[in-house]
Amino acid sequence: MNFTYSKVAGALLFVGGVQFVVGMFVAEALYPGYSISQNFISDLGVGPAAFIFNSSVILLGLMVIVSAYFIERAFRTHVVAVLFGLAGAGAIGVGVFPENFELIHLGVSFVTFLFGGLSAIAAYKLEKTPLSHFSVIMGAISLSALALFLTETFLGLGQGGMERMIVYPILLWVTGFGGYLMGYSQTAITVGSRAAK
Repeated sequence: MNFTYSKVAGALLFVGGVQFVVGMFVAEALYPGYSISQNFISDLGVGPAAFIFNSSVILLGLMVIVSAYFIERAFRTHVVAVLFGLAGAGAIGVGVFPENFELIHLGVSFVTFLFGGLSAIAAYKLEKTPLSHFSVIMGAISLSALALFLTETFLGLGQGGMERMIVYPILLWVTGFGGYLMGYSQTAITVGSRAAK
């Protein structure tokens, strides 16, 4: 089968997003007393299922970085590809440098959160409506939650709950975006994107 660059990028994003969600749920289930409200997501990286979580987030990061290459080849958009690449590199850092690395972990987590949200917003120009609108909304929700998280404004969700308000919109978006890229030919998306400009 002759896959276009966009379809390969889509498959990588879809598989990367899905396997990370599954890996995170498994790690949560194996962590005694784990609270999605009070525990950070990264607590899973030093918990009983640390290998599962860290391997899963590293794999996600690798797939996002490789997808950035194929997005660049498909759409010739340097900005979106760079944002994806930075988000992917941050995700790898989260798995390589878990919480016990303290400042390094905080830094790579911030990179992942920031550039994940920016990627969703920037990708609107590669998408047709209504996904382009949803993409911006999901990115804005994630970045708004990041601002609240950094100011320790948890809105009753707890620190873990607010952190998930950063991560979940991006995971849902990246999985949907992956499906979108797989479902359209490179030519169709490119023509649609140009027409929207």
